[in-house]
Amino acid sequence: MKGVWIVFAFIFLVLVSGCVQQDRQSIQERAKTKCIDLCEKYKGVMDYANGPCISDNNLDWDVEDWVCDVAHSPRENVDNLPENQCIAFRNGEAHHFVEVDPNCEFIKAV
Repeated sequence: MKGVWIVFAFIFLVLVSGCVQQDRQSIQERAKTKCIDLCEKYKGVMDYANGPCISDNNLDWDVEDWVCDVAHSPRENVDNLPENQCIAFRNGEAHHFVEVDPNCEFIKAV
C-alpha cells in the first residue's frame, strides 16, 4: 500500500510542476505579445533611438513582474545606460524583461 502512495505522490508532483511551468510560459508569451503591441502603439510617438523602457509608468502595461524595453540588436552602448532601462527592473520591482528592437521586432525575454 505504501508503494501506491509513493507512485501517487510522484504523479501528483509531475502534474503540478507541469502546470507551474506551463503558467510561467504563458505569462512570458503574454509579456512578449504585450511588449510588441505596446511598441507598435507608440512607434512614431516615442523616440526609440536610445532604447527606452516603454512599460514604466504606462497604464497599458499590466504584466506583473515583467517590463518592456526597446534595445538594439546587436546591442549598443546606449542600451546599457541606466536612464534607458526600466526603473522597475533596476529597482528589483520586476524580475523579468522583454526586449524589442526599434522596429518592434522581438529580441528576447528573460
